[in-house]
Order: sequence, then structure tokens, then C-alpha cells
Amino acid sequence: MKADRDKVSRSIRIAQGQLDGVLKMIEEDRYCVDISNQLLATIAILRKTNQEIMHAHIRSCVKEGLHSDEPNEKLEEALNLMDRMIQN
Repeated sequence: MKADRDKVSRSIRIAQGQLDGVLKMIEEDRYCVDISNQLLATIAILRKTNQEIMHAHIRSCVKEGLHSDEPNEKLEEALNLMDRMIQN
């Protein structure tokens, strides 16, 4: 992985902590809107982290792939991932 590992790991740990908090909220039968807000915050962190990973991938792996024997493979792979990100 070419993205900043410390930054990505920190973001994932934050999201994991938020999910643990959501589970606790569910167990405590908390208000649905509060649970949903926490889920949306977690999703936002995961999307941003995924975006960081994809940016690093494009800047390194795709860039290197463009100078290889099969330049379209890495580019198509990145484009397919971006399509999946948009659909979600």
C-alpha cells in the first residue's frame, strides 16, 4: 500500500471505535436518529480513508503502470474501483 499507513490506520481505528459505540448504542436501545448519525459519521471516515488510499494508488501504482508493458491494466483497475465507489 502506498498511502500513509499511520494516517490510514488511525482513521480505521477511529471508525472501529465509532462502530463499537454504535453497537453499544443499539444495546442500550438509544434513539434511532442518534444511531443513524453515528453510522453516517463512520461511513464518512471510511469514504475519506478509501479516497486517500485510491489517490495514493493512482499517484504511484497507476503512474508506474502507465510506463509498463500493460499500461491499461492498472488504469482500468483504478477506474473500476472508482465506479464502485460512486455506486455506493
